[in-house]
Amino acid sequence: MKILYAVQSTGNGHIIRANELIKILKKRAEVDVLISGTQSSLKLKHDVKYRYKGLSFVFGKRGGIDFLKTLKLFNPITLIKEIYNCPVDKYDLIINDFEPISAWSSLFKRKTNCVACSHQFSLLSDKIPKESKVNLIQSFILKYYSPTKKGYGFHFKKYDKNIFTPIIKNNLRNEEIKNGSHITAYLPSYSDEYLFTIFSKLYKQNFHVFSPYTKHKYRRGNIAFFPTGYEEFEESLLSCLGVICNSGFETPSEAIFLGKKLLVIPMKNQFEQHMNAVALDKMGVKVLKKLNEKSIIKIRKWIKKENLVRMSYPDENKKIIDKILIDYIREKSNNKISNSVKNFINPRDTIL
Repeated sequence: MKILYAVQSTGNGHIIRANELIKILKKRAEVDVLISGTQSSLKLKHDVKYRYKGLSFVFGKRGGIDFLKTLKLFNPITLIKEIYNCPVDKYDLIINDFEPISAWSSLFKRKTNCVACSHQFSLLSDKIPKESKVNLIQSFILKYYSPTKKGYGFHFKKYDKNIFTPIIKNNLRNEEIKNGSHITAYLPSYSDEYLFTIFSKLYKQNFHVFSPYTKHKYRRGNIAFFPTGYEEFEESLLSCLGVICNSGFETPSEAIFLGKKLLVIPMKNQFEQHMNAVALDKMGVKVLKKLNEKSIIKIRKWIKKENLVRMSYPDENKKIIDKILIDYIREKSNNKISNSVKNFINPRDTIL
């Protein structure tokens, strides 16, 4: 069986999930990897066969998406060419982690073997916690950015039958958890300078800030700035007092699994993160609508308060991969049987 694993690189969560799932897939089938997008600061730990520019949202420096830079990067001609040239017809199965090129290519070429395997797919379920008001434009983007009819989702809880709990890196599962005195912060949509103006006011508290804008480790007062990467971030996370991050999916999931105090700030104009914030709030996680000087008092109270939410997410990685493959084989077998029956039965012999 030939499988194409397609992953987009807007944010690091997709990359982290792909690292864990691809190594299991490679033990069961022949796997090629496709990646599109430009906004991940982590490198995939597997060889990539196809690289596309794709369709990326550019993070800003004051808590949201930079729509001007996003529009400047958008090239519709390149996008159409990439969709047209994407070799989805060479593969038996396409596993898609919210990757638009392979999804649209499969749609236009009428390939029915493209299945979602992403956090975003879970957000289409009616059973997950949601805001009372639904933004129709952002909901439309969520549904058609990477369109697939079938799929498997990930969320903080098993809200629906095809929703699994988060994939946690083996490194975090196997290491000792310590409770240090620093706060680990990962807020890629804020500049280093902006974060310094906020966290420096909490001068009695040490922070480890991981930033895509930091190229070399340095320290300013009570704040140590680090480039984003695997090892140092994992070490900081395992030994921290608490975590401050956007309400994406991977970092909050890791903090909850490790039993770390968690505070999340949804990225502005990011529909997915606002939906995640609703779910996290219901679980008892502290949510701030924005990060500014008015937030300092709230952060200080959060640091002093015992506010732990812990979930013992089981390692279901092999189970997830096996379910995807078994479902595909069953569907293929059923289609073959159905076609054989159709060919066997003569329409003239059918009794009406």
